[in-house]
Amino acid sequence: MPKSLADFKYLSFDVVGTLIDFESGLTDCLQQIAGENGVTLDAEAALTLYRAARYLPDVGLFPDDLVRVYLVIAPELGLPADRALGERLRDSAKGWKAFPDSAKALAQLATRYRLIAMTNAQRWAFECFSQELGNPFYQGFTADDTGTEKPDPAFFNYVFEFVQSEGNTKDDILHVAQSQYHDIGISRTLGMTNCWIERRHAQKGYGGTIEPENFTQPDFHFTSMAALADAVEEKHDA
Repeated sequence: MPKSLADFKYLSFDVVGTLIDFESGLTDCLQQIAGENGVTLDAEAALTLYRAARYLPDVGLFPDDLVRVYLVIAPELGLPADRALGERLRDSAKGWKAFPDSAKALAQLATRYRLIAMTNAQRWAFECFSQELGNPFYQGFTADDTGTEKPDPAFFNYVFEFVQSEGNTKDDILHVAQSQYHDIGISRTLGMTNCWIERRHAQKGYGGTIEPENFTQPDFHFTSMAALADAVEEKHDA
């Protein structure tokens, strides 16, 4: 049986896809480019192409890698293979919006726990995302800090070392994320307690996130951050 939500000292978060609506950010920018070029864009098809391109062997750090990704997927979408447009897609990350419930839920959760961001994004993008979310994080780890991306266990080890420096262990962390591939599966393998935020519960497929080889049943499961925050309050008030 999983621990109670009231038992943890830290909540660690995937950011892009869990708190920040990167799928809308990507497709909104691509829709704008398509409209300017008289092209009709299928958003789900674009996300499928994005997902495949994002994990090609020559992958770079995110979101800088969106320049390369755009040049790969543009011909498939009928868009100009123009590097300047790829840079526009990359720069759109600075303005990506949070899911409507993210900032309020994080502010609520920050009264109960120390919040740790664990993002595959680079530091420059994370700073924009954190500001969009109301700067709720106690500590943040990025691809620049760790030199790697989830689901690499090395990324998680940076966080374990940090909480150990404060006299705590990974058992004091609840890992919260939407990605089965990047977060939920590997957190289970590493012995963490996890919470799946199923952002695409009303949609088919995995969208812009790579599909896992195997589905991992999470310790806790909600379809929104608001639902998690409400469940935490119920446990603390009980």
